[in-house]
Amino acid sequence: METTAREFNQKSSQILAAAARGETITVTKNGTPVARVVPITDNDVPPHPTDPMGAIDLPDLALPDLTDEDIEDALKGMGS
Repeated sequence: METTAREFNQKSSQILAAAARGETITVTKNGTPVARVVPITDNDVPPHPTDPMGAIDLPDLALPDLTDEDIEDALKGMGS
């Protein structure tokens, strides 16, 4: 299926419904193809972790625990 950008703007819900039914739609602007709307299957969508970062394993660097005062002292004179 092919549609113009103007028609896509006016009938986007019908065009998206066609994609949901399995059709591939090419959108043209001034006769030139500029985009393609394709159906998505379950295989196309990667699984996402529930935690946005996923599991993070940080190495133990055996660094000392710093107090807020230690950090403030270390940062004095840094920056503007």
